Amino acid sequence: MSKKPTAGPALHKVIMVGSGGVGKSALTLQFMYDEFVEDYEPTKADSYRKKVVLDGEEVQIDILDTAGQEDYAAIRDNYFRSGEGFLCVFSITEDDSFQATQEFREQILRVKNDENIPFLLVGNKCDLNDKRKVPLAECQGRAQQWG
Repeated sequence: MSKKPTAGPALHKVIMVGSGGVGKSALTLQFMYDEFVEDYEPTKADSYRKKVVLDGEEVQIDILDTAGQEDYAAIRDNYFRSGEGFLCVFSITEDDSFQATQEFREQILRVKNDENIPFLLVGNKCDLNDKRKVPLAECQGRAQQWG
């Protein structure tokens, strides 16, 4: 009698979105390898997978680190379609990157057609607080507005 193959840990796909240069790759590499990267090299699109314990259960997290400047809407929409959750990253030192989060959210909601998709707003580069351009209250207001 043959045994059914046991299913591996559940796989959850997370997509990192945000303008170029806001630190999506730095956050991803920090999570994956506990390593802080200071040098900025533009990303094409990289995928990482890590096993973690979530709610007491081992799962795999697949992180797609996007370029931030997706030239083709079809490619961008494919990324968004495949995601189960999104981290929308902006730099607290660049107001334009914060303003762009609204468009990223709208694009994702259009593609996913689901208001309840997990979506986290992430203010990055907090170590550069002396160069902050995006007021904390504005960040908190947008996060509350989005739920």
